Amino acid sequence: RIREEGKDSIPEQPYLYENDVEISLVAGSCKSPVERFWNGSGAMYILQKATHHGEGDSMEETSRDDSIYASELLPKESPGPLALPVGRAKQLISLYTMVQNPNMTHLGTGDLGVLPPLWVRCDGCDPQHSCWMRAEPLQAGNKVTGINIYTVSCDGPTADKTRFANLEELKMEHKIRHHSSVVTTKAFAQYELIALAAMEDTTAESGSSICVHITWNGVHEILETPPLTSAASLNIVLESGNPRSPVFQLYQELQFLSALAEGLKMGVTEWPEPSESESALKLVQEFLTDLKKLDGDSVFGKKNETEKTKCDTAAADSCIKSIFGERGDLDFTEQLWCKMKSVSSYQELMDCFTLVIKSLKLGEIQPWIHQGSSSFLSQLIQQSYHGKMEEVSLSDTTPIQMLLEIGLEKMKKDYVNFFIGKSRSSLLFQDYFISSSVDLQEQVHRVRKLHHMLEIMVTCTDLLQFRHENLFPLTHICMTYYKENPLNEKHVFQLPVRPALVKKFYQNDNPEIWKVEISSGHGQKEVKTTWQVSATAPVEHGTANNSGLFSNSTVHASSEERPYFITTTQCSQVRFT
Repeated sequence: RIREEGKDSIPEQPYLYENDVEISLVAGSCKSPVERFWNGSGAMYILQKATHHGEGDSMEETSRDDSIYASELLPKESPGPLALPVGRAKQLISLYTMVQNPNMTHLGTGDLGVLPPLWVRCDGCDPQHSCWMRAEPLQAGNKVTGINIYTVSCDGPTADKTRFANLEELKMEHKIRHHSSVVTTKAFAQYELIALAAMEDTTAESGSSICVHITWNGVHEILETPPLTSAASLNIVLESGNPRSPVFQLYQELQFLSALAEGLKMGVTEWPEPSESESALKLVQEFLTDLKKLDGDSVFGKKNETEKTKCDTAAADSCIKSIFGERGDLDFTEQLWCKMKSVSSYQELMDCFTLVIKSLKLGEIQPWIHQGSSSFLSQLIQQSYHGKMEEVSLSDTTPIQMLLEIGLEKMKKDYVNFFIGKSRSSLLFQDYFISSSVDLQEQVHRVRKLHHMLEIMVTCTDLLQFRHENLFPLTHICMTYYKENPLNEKHVFQLPVRPALVKKFYQNDNPEIWKVEISSGHGQKEVKTTWQVSATAPVEHGTANNSGLFSNSTVHASSEERPYFITTTQCSQVRFT
């Protein structure tokens, strides 16, 4: 019934079964509670101990309207997910196996179809310290031919390598258990190249990280270093706004742009705190005064003036100059944005635009603007060339929209300057990101996507010494994703790489995860045994240490022994035919 109800949408709350078990269907974008040690995907049932009891009969006997919903399946705060006794888990696995067995005709489940795999949280109180049990149907077409039953045991953490398994012993145990003469081995290792924790003195943690995932065949020993012939990929998760980022000032500029867009949408704008240096109004006054002193056709012809007004990013550190080059072609509206991005009130905003419009009307300035500029202020400037300007009412949201428009045009050109000039990326998706044919809110959203991509490129360039041949495919991956998806700074961007490219960052480091998979048989008869060590707890229940204490904000360089959790997964196969 849960499967049928989950076809349209995944139920937000789990169901209560026999008063002691919560059953939830996990699929799609739902976070899998077994992802730390299991690579599979697709829908699955998660069973765990109920966090509270409700009145009612078993699930089979209750109607949908009377279903009892329990608390969240995976609460992030105390008491956390609760595990069932191993004996109860085995009973549930047996019931699941029985209803999937086509030979059990007296149960009347012949039309049930193939159910998603079942996972049961276990309390680890048995000698094997079982933390999960899994049942997965084997099928031929729409017919269930058997069940694979997996038992996951967990121990640790420990830094004592004498407690680690011996590869040859693991292979021999697998051969004996499954009566096989030939086994194959495959290994997986994950190294955290950069753990970008919060850069300020706060308790907040960043979700940013760059990990390399490496797989290879033909394993010789436990914890062996991946060979250079391995297959590897970078997994990049990056949150914008790191104060140590070379483009942090650009991020702050984008934040103000976003605040203007939000103010335009909601009717309330959050203005920046007044600057300790010169006010925006004074900067605009000085800017206009300087322009009035210049000849009309050479307003932007003098190099010293251009250098003086390069959007105040001249104060940025040398990293920006090498990674995110400053543009030398800022037009009047772009330079005006640079002066006005520090406005601290609506009144100051109106005063600034009043000065600009007055100078244009009186013909005191005839500034140069980029061809194709479509902002309202650019239209007024073009009108001023002919001595005719429409009347402008600086009231309501008009000044905010005017500032937002010139800021958008300036920042779009900033990002295009990087992606075309610096990373020399394809223009395949560029028009989408800088299009003016959508409304202002969507334009800002797309510019935020560009900034997130820029942060990724800059981080990989600055910390991993990426060159064009590496940046080009990464840019393509990011642009392809963001053309079809909304801004998501939690998304994992995966870039296939050669291990040699990043080996220097992990060769003297301990892996975050190291796993070996021993397998035998083929097709439906394939069975696997896995042995894994991980720096963080592979399960949320039954473990005191799950705080991720092993990461830091620099490229790892320590070769000290680190404690690991040990996870073993063994498989048993039940055949129905």
